[in-house]
Amino acid sequence: MSVQFEEITKETLYIALEMINSNPEYNLVENGIALRELADIKEEFLNQETISVFIKLDETYIGVMDYLLENPKDQSPWLGLLMIHRDYQGFGFGAQAYALYESEMHNRGLKCVRLGVIKENVKAKQFWESLGFLNIKTAFNENGKEILVFEKNFPKEVLDL
Repeated sequence: MSVQFEEITKETLYIALEMINSNPEYNLVENGIALRELADIKEEFLNQETISVFIKLDETYIGVMDYLLENPKDQSPWLGLLMIHRDYQGFGFGAQAYALYESEMHNRGLKCVRLGVIKENVKAKQFWESLGFLNIKTAFNENGKEILVFEKNFPKEVLDL
């Protein structure tokens, strides 16, 4: 079994909400509330700036991903969110989804990716470090939360998945 991506649409947005709300601890740290509303994530996933996809295992939706090919602030690609539904965590699907993403970005000619992790999110920090990301600096988001900025340079040859 391998993962694949499917675009999030207006018609499938309710599935993304289920993915997001299966992780109330993350929502509390990120947004200060345990459960989000459809209107909140509509703005996040249905916009012109980012690419928003489901992570699927065969025909089952198991997660969401949101990313920018080029952040206007630093001209770097940014992975804004990679979240696996609570029921599917701990099976390596997040690492599989990231490997597929990295392969696709490498095929687009990109050389690296950046992402931000809220300092308190120890689980996410450990996950990204396990995939070879390095903490390159600390910043603060619009809510004043401390963000660890990570970056990973893609290997010259990425396996096609």
